[in-house]
Parts: sequence; structure tokens; C-alpha cells
Amino acid sequence: MKIRPALIIALGVLLSGAGAGREIKPAPYTLVAPAEWSQPVAPFHIAGPVWYVGTRGIAVYAILSKDSAILVGGPMTSEARLIERNLATIGVKKGGLKLLLNMHAHFDHAGALAQIKRDTGARLIASAGDRPALEAGRHQGDNSYGRANFPAVKVDRVVRDGEIVRLGAIAVTTTLTPGHTIGCTTWSLPVHESGRTLQVVFPCSVTVAGNRLIGNRGYPGIVAAYRRSFARLDAMHADIVLPSHPEIADVMGREARRAAGDANAFVDPGALHAIVVQARKDFDAALAKEGTPSPHP
Repeated sequence: MKIRPALIIALGVLLSGAGAGREIKPAPYTLVAPAEWSQPVAPFHIAGPVWYVGTRGIAVYAILSKDSAILVGGPMTSEARLIERNLATIGVKKGGLKLLLNMHAHFDHAGALAQIKRDTGARLIASAGDRPALEAGRHQGDNSYGRANFPAVKVDRVVRDGEIVRLGAIAVTTTLTPGHTIGCTTWSLPVHESGRTLQVVFPCSVTVAGNRLIGNRGYPGIVAAYRRSFARLDAMHADIVLPSHPEIADVMGREARRAAGDANAFVDPGALHAIVVQARKDFDAALAKEGTPSPHP
């Protein structure tokens, strides 16, 4: 089935022309995942206890604490074992993964959580807003691409805004930034790197990504939620920004520059603001387009 040119999923990735990827078939449309969403990359260190363990197109991060670890985000269903192998590569032994932090309940980021949880015994932590979607295995709210289902997974702990999740010496702060999903969650923590303390932020997406903004029966407060989240993210300090799709903050490019000798490649205090500015612009354009009356036939 041909994908409509306007179809956008996840973080606003345009799927038309992505035919080299694998097909995912939720009704009523066929979604084609870009090939890089499944393409393996070697895990790499970012800063302090934070490592990249995702694919080339879907970011997953590990935060290490002695013999245990926290996973931030997740990949599509088929990449669960790939993430587990990457964790083993950086020294996380079987049973060492203790916590799974959900960023948002879409198939490309929550699809593998059920299997990773079964395989490792890790506990899943998520917001109250995303809990129903995670436990039903489908996103909430009206959108342009239908139901993108994924394996349902039980949430073990529900976190509130501002709550701190701890594992050993690691303390990760919860910031609720809904809009992209009802329970979209941003996570952040300070890390120590080369004698400096740096603030790392894992921002939940604020792209429209096919969400219906006007008349969304499943998420009637979506417009106000986006606007609050733009403001919240823009007010956050972030030395290092690590989004759920690496291209949003040029994570792969930064790693290449760091490997070439730039020790500060990941440090960019202006990156989060730039992401919010672009997201606001795209949101306003999408809202204006939805609000434009259709021409009479």
C-alpha cells in the first residue's frame, strides 16, 4: 500500500520514500519503518554513566550504576535482542538491567519494552498519562496513521512530575511534557565528565507527528498540552541533549566528531532551545493547516 505523502510518525520522520525499510501493518494504513530504525550501530559512551545502545535511527540510552543499569527509551519490537546485546557489550550482565524508563508510548519506542522486561526482569516506570497506552499496546488520541499497535506491557511504577527515580548513586528527574503522547516524559540527570558537572536531558518529542490537533476526541487537550510542553522544555537547562531519534540532535554526527578528537562534541547548551524553536514552528504550521477550511468542490 502506498503511504500518503503527508503521513508522519514518531518524531516527524517522513515515511514516503522509505521503502527500503520493513513494513509494519497496523490498520488502516501500512507504515514503513525507515531501514535505519533497525540498523545496528556499536554502542558508544556519551558522558559520565550515559551510553548510547540504540540503533542508527532510534535512540536508546543506558545509564550505568556499578553492576546495574537503567534503560531510557526503547526500540521497535524486533530490536529487543539487539538492545540486550548492546547492553552486554558495555558490561551490563544478565539481570543487571534494573529499570526501564518510558519516554512515550508509540510503537517505535515502546514496542520492545515487553520483551526486554521479560528477558531481564527490569521494572517499567512511566507516567500516568502513558500507562493506559502501554498496558493496552496501542497509542491514544486521534492521528493520521491509524492504530500502530505494539506488545502490551505492565507498568510497575507510575511517576509524577518532578519525581526522582534512583538506582544506586544515579538520580533521574521526571518532567512531564505531554502533547506528542498524553504521558510524554522527559528525563534528566547531572553527570560528571572531565572534571565538570553537565546536565543531560532526554527530551520527549514535541513534534506533531501525525497527531490531530483540532477535534481530537481521544486527546481533547492536545493543543494546550503542546504549548505548555514547549515552554517547559525551553526553560530547562541542558548541556547535553539526547532525544529519542538521534537525528534530532545530530547524535551520530556528534559521536563521529568526538571520535575524531572533539572532546566537547556532545556539549551544546543551545541545542534544546533550537529543537523547541523548530518544533513550535512546525506545530503552528500544522495547527494553521488544520484550521484552514477545505475548499468547496
